[in-house]
Amino acid sequence: MVEIRLKAPDDFLKVRETLTRIGVASRNEKKLYQSCHILHKQGKYFIVHFKELFLLDGKHSDFSQNDCQRRNRIAKLLSDWGLVEIVEPVMIEDASSVSQIKILPHKEKAEWTLVPKYSIGSKK
Repeated sequence: MVEIRLKAPDDFLKVRETLTRIGVASRNEKKLYQSCHILHKQGKYFIVHFKELFLLDGKHSDFSQNDCQRRNRIAKLLSDWGLVEIVEPVMIEDASSVSQIKILPHKEKAEWTLVPKYSIGSKK
């Protein structure tokens, strides 16, 4: 998990919405699988890969180095865009290239099916 600070209190919703549009795209359909979520725990905020959330829930997960690098790239992008501040920037130095993820512009959101792989706060 990458600890972040929000620039303003209402930025939580901006970051959450932005993360729904960043992930891995299906090759043959207009489906985008969300890679990361924003987690608020004990007054702190984190960018977390969905596979890390499975591990936190005590479920099996194959969280890999590539998943970690993709999460780091996404956290770095959020920081570059001025949405968040990374608490420990050294944590995200090992990041994938931007080509490893799909960033969907807001105006194209309606044309795609956005698929979260994890739902925070829902019991299944």
